Amino acid sequence: MVLADRAAAHDPAKLKAIVQRHGVSLIQATPSTWRMLLDHDGPSLPANCRVLSGGEALPPDLARRLVGQAGEVWNLYGPTETTVWSARHRLDAQDDRPLLGGPIGNTTLYVLDGDLNLAPVGVAGELYIGGSGLARGYWRRGGLTAERFIPDPFGAPGARLYRTGDVARWRADGVLDYVGRADHQVKIRGFRIELGEIEARLQAQDGVRAAVVAREAGRAPQLVGYVSGEALDGAALKTALSSLLPDYMVPARIVVLERLPLTPNGKIDRKALPAPDQLATSVAHVAPRTPAEAALAAIWADLLRQPNIGVTDNFFELGGDSLIAVQLVSRIKRDLGHDLPLNRLFEMTTVETMAAALGLESETEKRAANIAAMLDMLRKSNCPHE
Repeated sequence: MVLADRAAAHDPAKLKAIVQRHGVSLIQATPSTWRMLLDHDGPSLPANCRVLSGGEALPPDLARRLVGQAGEVWNLYGPTETTVWSARHRLDAQDDRPLLGGPIGNTTLYVLDGDLNLAPVGVAGELYIGGSGLARGYWRRGGLTAERFIPDPFGAPGARLYRTGDVARWRADGVLDYVGRADHQVKIRGFRIELGEIEARLQAQDGVRAAVVAREAGRAPQLVGYVSGEALDGAALKTALSSLLPDYMVPARIVVLERLPLTPNGKIDRKALPAPDQLATSVAHVAPRTPAEAALAAIWADLLRQPNIGVTDNFFELGGDSLIAVQLVSRIKRDLGHDLPLNRLFEMTTVETMAAALGLESETEKRAANIAAMLDMLRKSNCPHE
């Protein structure tokens, strides 16, 4: 057995050198590490190498690449609380997505609803694990132990189940299918959304190496996508998703990063993702130049929760969606006295074009001229006659 140290675990060249030097024929790593290895130039995997992938969800595109290069590929699943692996599935070219498969020896898997009843085949529920691998609990954390380790309603007296927090469903052929994390299910505009489904769609786009979607909290919660890859354009990716997903599932913003942050264990570190407002926009900032642009920018800033609105910034790239668009139309009517048809918003996606199309500039100039004329008249009327 060869254990790579932390430095080698994040260096694909060193990892490949270790594999070659020791003649490794079976490799276990996280999907993030596998992607790093496959993307690195140099020798590919050894012939007939057995690949074990676990620790996080295996993206379909990465699974296909591994199956194409390795002699044998296994998707492994299991939390630390069940002494790591609890389920396994051997992948082949026919699988359209990685599956959890079935339990390993001395392990039981249950998909249960909120009342701890068995979920029917094809119906998603929370995954519970029982068997010899269960830990006793959390060290000196009795409350958390009682919450996560529960009595097994289907087992012998004293048997327990671990509540994983993962959502899964049984297929008709008896194979377990992973849906996502229960805590990665979010509600946006009244719709319950599985972030993993959006991530899978992003991951399938050309050039995308890795993708993750997060919920940005605030007055109007939004989805934000983060991607890494070659020559990616966030706006183009958003357009592509719009043709694949309903409007409420399309991220308000898609941020392109050189690489996604990883934990020391090689998993994507969601907590280390940068806040979108900390990142520079792709367009140079142009401040409002006229009173009309300033008025529109102030409305945008309030609705989009963005302090610095430039006149060339794109409404939708800043997080605008159909719901905020309706609010924008209402605010323009209330604050500026103008009717803006909702469908025209797609033709004027910047403050600059919106101000021009609505004729706000000419009206502002007229109002300014009228005010100047009135002030001039008042000044003259207060002056003594010559």
